[in-house]
Amino acid sequence: MHAPTAQADQAKAKAKRARKSFWLKQLHTWHWMSSAISLVGLMLFAITGFTLNHASDIEGAPKSLDRAAQLPPALFAKVKNDDQPDSKKPIPADVAKWIEGQVKLEASGTAEWSADEIYLAKPRPGGDAWIAIDRATGAVTSETTNRGWIAYLNDLHKGRNSGGWWKLFIDIFVVACIVFTLTGLVLLWMHSKHRKSTWPIVIAGLVIPALIAIFLIH
Repeated sequence: MHAPTAQADQAKAKAKRARKSFWLKQLHTWHWMSSAISLVGLMLFAITGFTLNHASDIEGAPKSLDRAAQLPPALFAKVKNDDQPDSKKPIPADVAKWIEGQVKLEASGTAEWSADEIYLAKPRPGGDAWIAIDRATGAVTSETTNRGWIAYLNDLHKGRNSGGWWKLFIDIFVVACIVFTLTGLVLLWMHSKHRKSTWPIVIAGLVIPALIAIFLIH
């Protein structure tokens, strides 16, 4: 009478171990895959978190480059002041192409047209740039500012003026970090029986920043 029961218990225990082994392998797989995807991003965001936290101590020396040109009469006629109301629209393609060759800046995108000038802002990570066309004279001026590599990486951290592809990368990176964190939490739970300090350390990681935020941030 006891043999079938013992065999059944052994079968249940074996099935339980098999399920645990399966999920443990799955967790490890998802954990290392999400770690691999987010590894470089985590390093970048950790370093730039430090540089942003000490931005006043790590200041770059901005470098600006100014250029100027004069539109030929045929192109000037296409942007000359015609008393139209203020608007936002691209610079005509042939005018933009000529400007790009002169000031070495991309002149595509939506520009601000006023009675006096056409202004095209070209912000970028780690710097800034703009192009202006005087609608009374046809004079073209531009300025490019570079604040250095640290400012460039800091702007990538914030997603400032970094474009759609970088925004997509950040979205993928965020998902990978969430998977990495949650699978790590479950692995901590599964191994916590043999590691008594697991939950005190996890709780400390929550409580310490919470206490700082509540009592030390004004």
